[in-house]
Amino acid sequence: MNPVSNYRGRLAPSPTGYLHLGHARTFWAAQQRARAQGGTLILRNDDLDAARFKREYVDAMLEDLHWFGFQWSEGPDIGGPYAPYNQSERIHLYRAAFEQLRDGNFIYPCTCSRKDIQAAVTAPHAGDDEVIYPGTCRPKAGGQQPGRGMDPEAGRPSARQPSWRFQVPDGETIAFHDGHFGEQKFVAGRDFGDFVVWRGDGVPAYQLACMVDDAAMKITEVVRGADLLVSTARQILLYRALRLPPPDFLHCELMCDESGQRLAKRHDSLSLRHLRERGLTPDNLGKDWVI
Repeated sequence: MNPVSNYRGRLAPSPTGYLHLGHARTFWAAQQRARAQGGTLILRNDDLDAARFKREYVDAMLEDLHWFGFQWSEGPDIGGPYAPYNQSERIHLYRAAFEQLRDGNFIYPCTCSRKDIQAAVTAPHAGDDEVIYPGTCRPKAGGQQPGRGMDPEAGRPSARQPSWRFQVPDGETIAFHDGHFGEQKFVAGRDFGDFVVWRGDGVPAYQLACMVDDAAMKITEVVRGADLLVSTARQILLYRALRLPPPDFLHCELMCDESGQRLAKRHDSLSLRHLRERGLTPDNLGKDWVI
């Protein structure tokens, strides 16, 4: 793919299972968008989830993407000007962003467990089914900001290492234009709450790592599934806090199974690997997809 424009798109799979047909459709849309713009498509290996990451999934990811006909100009297998393209090798960038957020009092430490949050009676679910944080550890208005001067890996009197949450501006509408769904609006504190940017095990959370990499790699348009529409509102707040311009966004319709459930990596029968073993070809699987 020889770029003739400044358009930069990306494929960003996580090697926590085999890629399925839903991944292929979204990635195909991303590739078609890059080609239509005469731009660059990069491959990023989002391998931060150490608990679920397996090397075999990375090898399978590259093999399956090549089999389906994807082509990229930069990536973990071929390098490029924004290397490394493995998130596990980019921790220094996430820590620098964390420190900037902490120094600006945008984030605070939180010792609540998942069980604590789910047990909160007043904790409704966001549009992407994430429980809205009830504010247990949130700094009180006008009080001391507990985040300043603390390190995400420093010890604390509590046995639980804190995660770090971004404090959303309650009541503010976060609006953006989506390339497929049109105008989108989410109200902070109602449609989504304070969200984790750094986990208690010392790993940057998806929201932070994703936007830091998209900014650092100069991505101009993010193409991904509709299940991440609310995440876009969260990430726009991070872009703003870090004084970075957000890219454009286009969210694709999700692919569902026969029961109407959206495809997930547990759907082994619809993994690209299994479909290939059944003798199907990429042309059989819908390269004429439209967004």
